[in-house]
Amino acid sequence: MQQIIPISHRRKVTISETDWQARRPALGDWRWMGMPIALLLLILGWQAIAILGNYQAFILPSPLLVVERFAATANSGLLWTHTWATLRATLVGFGLALCIGLMIGYVLAHTTWLERSLAPLLAASQAVPIVAIAPLIILWFGAGLQAKILVAALITFFPVLINTIVALRGIPRELREMALISGASRWQMLRYVELPLALPVLFGGIRTGLALATTGAVVGEFVAGREGLGALINIARGLFDTPLIFVALVTLAGITLSFYVLASLLERVLVRWEI
Repeated sequence: MQQIIPISHRRKVTISETDWQARRPALGDWRWMGMPIALLLLILGWQAIAILGNYQAFILPSPLLVVERFAATANSGLLWTHTWATLRATLVGFGLALCIGLMIGYVLAHTTWLERSLAPLLAASQAVPIVAIAPLIILWFGAGLQAKILVAALITFFPVLINTIVALRGIPRELREMALISGASRWQMLRYVELPLALPVLFGGIRTGLALATTGAVVGEFVAGREGLGALINIARGLFDTPLIFVALVTLAGITLSFYVLASLLERVLVRWEI
């Protein structure tokens, strides 16, 4: 006779198996190889163009020459000094924008009239390119770390703010009303209802903000910076050292990719219920 499994047990087993299958690494899945294959094809195409076109190194250096320059710059310690300067401005600027964006976004999401009043001003502020604002910030706050942090924070603030408002506004009203009927306080509403349900959308803003924060820090270094990857690009451009420019660009791409991967991993840990 076939054994009848209670529905609760079946449901538990099904969820467990589905969750395990969704999280286990698919070694035979070719989708995991998409990025490495694309990167390899890009490097091979770059090498082929450099060889067939017979370009000079100051116009288009080959990947091998860039790797050699990368190793030499890393061994001298110059690359790490400039990378750390960019990372410091990026992370502090992003942290500042994240804290302010979350707080203001929470207030605007719960105050419709205030959001409607400030929305046009916030949208208009995004029409001004950060490159045009950076010289003023450098003029007001100097060419040090503080100015680069402010530039990184300004370019990151709007995406974080918008994602916060959209995430909180997207929470079903029925869940809010159920929590209020159960006697939830404002803090309990935020902790047990709003924050968990808003996290998926918030992480979209976090990933975008991290990439933009790096851009903001580099813009500040471009305008007036003695340290950082943006300053390194300026130095290399003045010396016609194109391989060094590629070294800085590859390092920036690696930083942005690392931020994206770390944010995605953190999202998988915190938003388990949706994955």
